[in-house]
Amino acid sequence: MSSLLPAASKFRARFSKTTVKPEWLGSPKIFRTEVLAGLVVALALIPEAISFSIIAGVDPAVGLFASFTMAVVISVVGGRKAMISAATGAVALVIAPLNREHGLGYLIAAVILAGVFQVILGALGVAKLMRFVPRSVMVGFVNALAILIFMAQVPELTDVPWLVYPLVVGGLALMVFFPKVTTVIPAPLVSIIILTVITVAAGIAVPTVGDKGELPSSLPVPGLPDVPFTMDTLTTIAPYAFAMALVGLMESLMTAKLVDDITDTHSGKTRESIGQGIANIVTGFFGGMGGCAMIGQTMINVRVSGARTRLSTFLAGAFLMVLCIAFGPVVSDIPMAALVAVMIMVSFATFDWHSIAPKTVKRMPLGEMTVMVVTVACVVATHNLAIGVVVGCITAMVVFAKRVAHMVNVSGVVDPDGNQVVYAVTGELFFASSNDLVYQFNYKDDPDDVVIDLSGAHIWDASSVAALDAVETKYAQRGKKVTIIGLNKPSADMHERLAGQLTGSH
Repeated sequence: MSSLLPAASKFRARFSKTTVKPEWLGSPKIFRTEVLAGLVVALALIPEAISFSIIAGVDPAVGLFASFTMAVVISVVGGRKAMISAATGAVALVIAPLNREHGLGYLIAAVILAGVFQVILGALGVAKLMRFVPRSVMVGFVNALAILIFMAQVPELTDVPWLVYPLVVGGLALMVFFPKVTTVIPAPLVSIIILTVITVAAGIAVPTVGDKGELPSSLPVPGLPDVPFTMDTLTTIAPYAFAMALVGLMESLMTAKLVDDITDTHSGKTRESIGQGIANIVTGFFGGMGGCAMIGQTMINVRVSGARTRLSTFLAGAFLMVLCIAFGPVVSDIPMAALVAVMIMVSFATFDWHSIAPKTVKRMPLGEMTVMVVTVACVVATHNLAIGVVVGCITAMVVFAKRVAHMVNVSGVVDPDGNQVVYAVTGELFFASSNDLVYQFNYKDDPDDVVIDLSGAHIWDASSVAALDAVETKYAQRGKKVTIIGLNKPSADMHERLAGQLTGSH
């Protein structure tokens, strides 16, 4: 009976954790913050979702439905509180060719399959790869994101009536100074309301949300994609679905890591990966274009509005549909200048200004700065955050390998009687550092008995074992014997398993 007590206590602890009241339920202040944050995000989501629908070549309703279902589902199944998932430009770029060549049915089928891929990848532990993303790549990712957010507003400021510019400046001024008066209501929401009232009351003719596209008038209904369920369909959609799954997961996990840093909390990356997959599967069955975490809207929610719980994410999706269906005419009158001002403020707040401060640049190693700049340049050039992160990580690996490769040292000491030489090898032996190892020995003049002491080294890969084989071979050709000593257990195991097996001559 006593053996059951620990298990019972664990169950009670787990049950108490799962049944604890949400923090917003017991605090009117948190509840108000979450509700208002959700409303601000919903307003900002509408033109973004319509824009991404245009990129994907689908009706605006397809993007808006995706933003609704992604936000609502991920608020329940996701691993990162307060993060916003919706239709995104990265996903739109990946699946646009499929829609263009085969039609909406194939796009929807690809979204569902991408969700399945994400669930599988999440279950396989792909989220653990995030530990290999260095800080310099993360900083570059954040700065590139801020630049992309700003660049996305430039078209809204080009070839527009001159009144757009004072409206944007006014919106920015409101967001800067209104928090000094009160923080009860998010400044972006105040800015959007005031600018909308001014433009409508004064009859100012400037671009509005309604100019982006027609808002849906009813909720989405579930259904199957209109495609033949054949192997040909699967082979057609699979490459696009897999690409979408990878891009979506990478962007979502990077965003989750960013929010972790901002809120100083930890989130379940595996749960987030699987949750993204579930959200995309549901979105596909409701006729949406799929999506992933939206960094811009997440920054509005977390950094600008101060949201911290799942309620804001859920309400962002719920308010989106309410605004479109019940308040469509009102939302259509919101001037784009108001939303442009919000996104410019988000861009400014997102950029890591400390990373480019003269003091930081002066102290930061050249390799770290190079990785950051390469990440930013790739993201801005391709408009694809995933490509930038991959290239940044590869650059960081190259910089690291180059740095570590020079840390291997070989020093030889000949016995006084001249019968033996002992070489002490120190450092990390891997493909980059072991290439020069062969040239560190005096094969011609060394005595017949050669000892290589690896007490201060570690063998990491087959390249290092092959290099040691080459050293032994060169000595053997001169009739000299090599003895390797001092291997730690992992190095000894690898050396024993691979020595003499890596070339056809043995």
